[in-house]
Amino acid sequence: MHGALNVAKTGMTAQDTNLKVISNNLANVSTVGFKRDQVVFEDLMYQIRRQPGAQTAEEAQLPSGLQIGSGVRTVGTQKLFSTGDLEITDEAFDVAINGRGFLQVTLPNGDLAYTRNGQIHLNSDNELVSAEGYQLEPAITLPGEVTNFSISTDGIVSVTVAGDSTPTEIGQLELADFVNPQGLLALGQNLYQESAASGGPLVSNPGENGTGQLIQGALEGSNVNSVQELVDMITTQRAYEMNSKVISTADEMLSFVSQQL
Repeated sequence: MHGALNVAKTGMTAQDTNLKVISNNLANVSTVGFKRDQVVFEDLMYQIRRQPGAQTAEEAQLPSGLQIGSGVRTVGTQKLFSTGDLEITDEAFDVAINGRGFLQVTLPNGDLAYTRNGQIHLNSDNELVSAEGYQLEPAITLPGEVTNFSISTDGIVSVTVAGDSTPTEIGQLELADFVNPQGLLALGQNLYQESAASGGPLVSNPGENGTGQLIQGALEGSNVNSVQELVDMITTQRAYEMNSKVISTADEMLSFVSQQL
């Protein structure tokens, strides 16, 4: 096969993957706590036809050599954990993390997962749960007949019950942080799980050890910039077209040779 055909094929495959990532970012532009993905590319191995620095004569060396690239491939995707815009909702059970850290939830199999989605709900047992019904960790259960519910910036949960005007502390929300949050395993449902790349969770109260503070009555929006994504989409489309043009040009060259010989 003509070498340019194979190189252009790898370029088109890489840009197709890039477009899928961009489309997923745009699809989640309104998802609470969503973090945009960025594709990481790397060039493929080279054919070393003349080694740089090789001797061409007794007192002469090649200054650069002859190295022919084989194309490109997608080596990974990277989550960008910059904080999204904070939206005031004035809902008592909404909480935003202003800074680093993740809320912890317990999955049905007992494993812990981590989320930036602060849409908290109550289940039938008066327990605080995530939007998917997963119990927060540490578990917090509200007493009956709650007239006021509050979460402080450092995660202390307090309630006022009917017939008593004095707030009572019933629990403490904690945040988990990671040395390398980009290494977390994305599960969907706004959830992440620990991996070997992320390292273990560093759990602390909000505002401590570099974690962000909590803001009650607010939610963190997606950090997707739709304008930037549209610009990236146009760039991806043009790169795809240029690689397809290489295939057309290589085809014309091969056609010319076959017709002339």
